Amino acid sequence: MAKSIERQVILPWRQVLRIAFNSLRVRLLRSLITTLTLVLAIAFAAYLWSGYEMLNSVWPNAPDTLQQRILDSGYEPLNGRFGASAKDRWLAILSLLVCVVGIVNAQLMAVTERFREIGTFKCLGALDSFVVKIFMLEAVYQGLLGGFVGGLVGILTATVGMTLHFGWAILGRWPPLAMFIILAASTLLAMLLSLLGVLYPALVAARMQPAAALRSEA
Repeated sequence: MAKSIERQVILPWRQVLRIAFNSLRVRLLRSLITTLTLVLAIAFAAYLWSGYEMLNSVWPNAPDTLQQRILDSGYEPLNGRFGASAKDRWLAILSLLVCVVGIVNAQLMAVTERFREIGTFKCLGALDSFVVKIFMLEAVYQGLLGGFVGGLVGILTATVGMTLHFGWAILGRWPPLAMFIILAASTLLAMLLSLLGVLYPALVAARMQPAAALRSEA
């Protein structure tokens, strides 16, 4: 009997994925706002990374005039390579922290809007882990989209900016492998940020008492 009940309560991952996707689609506007927060933060980080990678790619074979233009623009190589300054790193960290805080706030508001939905799930026998899975999978969806789009925006913006500033030599030495790694890293970073931002709201939702949730006017 216990095994039969357990089979009724624990849904397969495919069903959980579908429920999480439908939840995002129903709350499309809020999902887009959260995703846009990720896009902006990740785009800034990808912009910095890709800009320095392009400089590292063009610098060894750049003519003296181009190297001087790069140096005059405020870029300084360290041991033959360009990298983010302390100021750049702090700006990137702050933007990512603001992104996480924004996600936490948006997800907490989402929890209050979903009292009845969560209460219904729990009254039907859903475990706390099921509710956490729903929120976590929604965060993964948003992280994938926000990270990929943000990475592309950052790379494209840096490429256009560097080309306009330093000429077509940037495109001639454009590093595709490094840009692919940056895009992948941006997507993974966005997923991590999204998961961090949704962790506390997911726990709040999972600990909700079904009767109290169903009595809510939300």
